[in-house]
Amino acid sequence: MKLTQLSLVAAIAVSSAFAGGDIAPVEPAAPAPVAEKSSWEFNGQAVVYYQTIDAYGGSDLFKQGSSVADAGLQLKAVNKDLIGGLGAGITVNGLTTLGLEHSIVSNVMQTANGLKGGWIAEAYLTYGIGNTSLKGGRMTLPTGLSPFAHSENWNVFENTYDAALVVNTDITNTVLVGAWVYANNTNGYNQFHDGAGPAAHNFLKTAVGIHNSPANGMGFIGGEYANMADFGNTNGDKGVFMLTAQNTSIENLTLTGSYYYADDFLGLGDALNIWWLDAKYKFSNVEIALQGGQTIDSALPKDTTAFGAKISGSFSGVNAYLAYSNVDDGTTGVFNVGGQQTPLYTQMIINEGAIRTDNDTFVIGANTQLLGGTFGAGYGTTSGDKSGYDYDEIDVYYTTDLFEGGNILVGYVNMDDNVRADANNVIRIVGRYSF
Repeated sequence: MKLTQLSLVAAIAVSSAFAGGDIAPVEPAAPAPVAEKSSWEFNGQAVVYYQTIDAYGGSDLFKQGSSVADAGLQLKAVNKDLIGGLGAGITVNGLTTLGLEHSIVSNVMQTANGLKGGWIAEAYLTYGIGNTSLKGGRMTLPTGLSPFAHSENWNVFENTYDAALVVNTDITNTVLVGAWVYANNTNGYNQFHDGAGPAAHNFLKTAVGIHNSPANGMGFIGGEYANMADFGNTNGDKGVFMLTAQNTSIENLTLTGSYYYADDFLGLGDALNIWWLDAKYKFSNVEIALQGGQTIDSALPKDTTAFGAKISGSFSGVNAYLAYSNVDDGTTGVFNVGGQQTPLYTQMIINEGAIRTDNDTFVIGANTQLLGGTFGAGYGTTSGDKSGYDYDEIDVYYTTDLFEGGNILVGYVNMDDNVRADANNVIRIVGRYSF
């Protein structure tokens, strides 16, 4: 007969008593301690980044003098309810050369106060009230909601912004975003950039100074341009205000409008106003998109007007697109405050120096699943409307997941223009492990 724990203890006690022995009471086993689940979420990535160029025929691919490399480590920690509904997040990035600069490469793709270093990429607090969320500190900003001040992920790590952000969803099918951006670092090339070098971070000073000349193209340099630890003021002590509204009330249609205001822009006495509109409509397996906007400031020599169109779709396992953009010869061109790439649909891997201003650009591209990964290719041609500068780019890339969390990207770019006798060839290899 099966005895319960209690009856078994009683039976043993009776037996012991008849034997003349003593028995101590049996204590029930203590439950195993339950570990408290931390409210912090941790993740990160390790990166190895290599790029080589032949500098328009001035060097050879894979030579030490024409190659750059970085190894990076990123650690993230996020707590959505630190105390009383207050959340927090922090991201720390570190870069090292692994000693490759002594034999394999001559420079790095991204810097932080020198060849080796680190910086705090994000450090913010969050709080929610009803349908309104608040975020303040250092953070990433997405292209879709902040086209002229967004974070770019083509380099080792993203650029970020010191900002105050408000997001509200009280209106049905509508997201309202308000931001005040007051500082940023600059995500740039350490091998090539647009001309004479970076100006200060003061909002658009770099754009006004060098982006208005596409003939600058991409010159071969070493340089300070990608110092990610340098967070400079975006518009002096006044900052830049942004308001974005995104609406999806009509099925399959997404409308997004953004407006920027920079008071006393560059100390010129007048305010800079930027507006940008984007519309995307999906039907079946096809998407049609339109974009356009202006930068307006009476203190600048000329306003900038730009527009673009794109059609994309999936057919028999192939994703293809055709895009067009036009930017007039305005002073600022189309730009990103904290990086290199534009929000234009015709943005390719490295063509931003040609498409920012004074041009018509056509791009065609496609990708498909192949050999366990994604294979893609694109071709773009740019014609300068008044400058006479013409530029062509061919992109070919392959990316695949080698194992869980591990990805490798291999890309090839051919850059050709009517200024240099030879084309420039670029090979980029990036390995990332996310954990």
